[in-house]
Amino acid sequence: MKCVLVLSVFVLIAISSCLANDLIIGTSYNTRLVWQQKADYMGFPFKKRVKEVFYSDPGQQIIKGIIARDIDHSAGSATVTAGGVGFSFVNIRLKSERGSALNYQIEIYV
Repeated sequence: MKCVLVLSVFVLIAISSCLANDLIIGTSYNTRLVWQQKADYMGFPFKKRVKEVFYSDPGQQIIKGIIARDIDHSAGSATVTAGGVGFSFVNIRLKSERGSALNYQIEIYV
């Protein structure tokens, strides 16, 4: 009985982590948060929202981690289109599902 309970909890955790549309690249462990922004855009009926978020470090520090958390847990997506971990800049493309808003918390670690 305990094995079934433990297995079901493990399966639920695995499923919930697969359903998350967060973008996590690199690491935030033992690094410093240098930039944080909330990307919040209203939705339009029957249209997808696409926004580009740009970050460039003026001190040319190398990025070690990028986190873009989907606060609304929607079916939107976040992808890195240029730069990223190992570079001093990053371009992140946020795309919502049709008719929905975008609500992301973006963090950059060096």
